[in-house]
Amino acid sequence: MVYQRKFIKEVSQTAMGVFVLLLATLVAVQAVKLLGGAAGGKVAADAVATLVAFWTVALMPVVLILTAYISALTVLSRYWRDSEMAVWLSSGLSLYGWIKPLMAFAVPFALLTALVSMLVMPWADARSREFAEVLKRRQDTSMVRPGVFQEFGGSTPRVYFVEKFDAGSGEAANLFIREQNAQGRDTLITAERGRFAEADNQRTLELFNGRRYSGTPGMADYDEVSFERLHLIVGTAPKLVQRDIHRRTVPTAELWGASRLDLQGELMWRISMPVSVVILALLTLPLSYTNNRGGRSYGLLAAIVAFLFYQNGLTFMRNSIISGKIPFWLGLMLLHVLMLLFALLLLRIRSRPARPFWQALRLALGGKPA
Repeated sequence: MVYQRKFIKEVSQTAMGVFVLLLATLVAVQAVKLLGGAAGGKVAADAVATLVAFWTVALMPVVLILTAYISALTVLSRYWRDSEMAVWLSSGLSLYGWIKPLMAFAVPFALLTALVSMLVMPWADARSREFAEVLKRRQDTSMVRPGVFQEFGGSTPRVYFVEKFDAGSGEAANLFIREQNAQGRDTLITAERGRFAEADNQRTLELFNGRRYSGTPGMADYDEVSFERLHLIVGTAPKLVQRDIHRRTVPTAELWGASRLDLQGELMWRISMPVSVVILALLTLPLSYTNNRGGRSYGLLAAIVAFLFYQNGLTFMRNSIISGKIPFWLGLMLLHVLMLLFALLLLRIRSRPARPFWQALRLALGGKPA
C-alpha cells in the first residue's frame, strides 16, 4: 500500500541520518580519549586508528538497535503531531495496521544486528585482544619518540632519549638512557646506536659502541665503562592470548550446548540483541503517541525509560545467568516476553486515543466502560 511504502522510505532516510550521527559521535568521543592517551604516552600513536575500529565494531549492535528505535520513534511521532494518525483512526482503521510496515523496517535491522553480534563481533573482539597483546610486546618501541625524553618501565623506570628511531625495525641512533635503583645509584648510558628485540620471552635493547657511567649523585664514586655491545632487559614479552579465554571471543557455534555459565550468558546476550530490535520497534508504535493539546515530552521520556529498562534488564539477566542465579532459558525469555506483553498492552491503549489513559487501560485489561 501507499502508506507502507511512504513510511518505509521516510524511516529508512531517517535511519541513515541517525546511524551516521550516532556513529560519528561515538567514534569522535573514543578517538579523543585515545589521542589523549597517545599524547600522554599511554597508547601508541600508530595504534589509535586500529583501536577505534575495533571499539566501533564492538559497539555496532547497540548502535543498530538505537538507530532502529530512534528512527521509528521519530517518524511515528511526527505522524501523531501532524494528525495523520488521527485521520487514520477516524477512518475506522486500527493501529495494528502499522505493524506490518514497522516490521518490514525492523526485521532487516534485526538480521543485520544478528550478523554483527553473532559473527563479526566475536572475531573483532578476538583480534582486538590479540592486537592489545601485540602492543604490550612492542610498547617500548612503539611509544618511543625521537628527540623526546620519555620514561618507561615499572618499579625502576628508565628515561630514554633517542635522536633517530625506526619503529618498524626497532633501530635507534644516538641513545641516552638513565636509570636509578632503589638505593639512589644512577646509571647513565650513551650509545651510537641500538636495537629493540625479543629473546627468550624477554624484550631487550641491544646497544652498540657506547659508554656506561654508574655512581651516586654528589659522590665521587662514578665508574666509567666503554663497551662495543651491551644488552639491557627492557621487560617480559607476554604470550598472546588464546581466542577462547574470554567469552566474548568464542564463536557463536561453540556457545550452543556449552556447560560453562559465562558462555551461556554470552549466548543469551547475542540472541537478545536482534530480538530486542523487533520488540523495541513494536514498542515505538504506542510510545510515539503525542497529544497536541498536552505535553509532548512525556512520550519521549517514556521511550527513554523503556529503552534503558530493557537494555539494563538484559544486562542483569546475562549477569544472573553467569552467576548461576537463574537458568539459561528463563534469562533468555523472561524479559523479552514481558516487554512484548507491555508493548501489546500499550498498543491496545493507544488504539483508543480519545479516552483518558486510565480508562483506556481498564478497557485494555478487559474491564467494562464507565
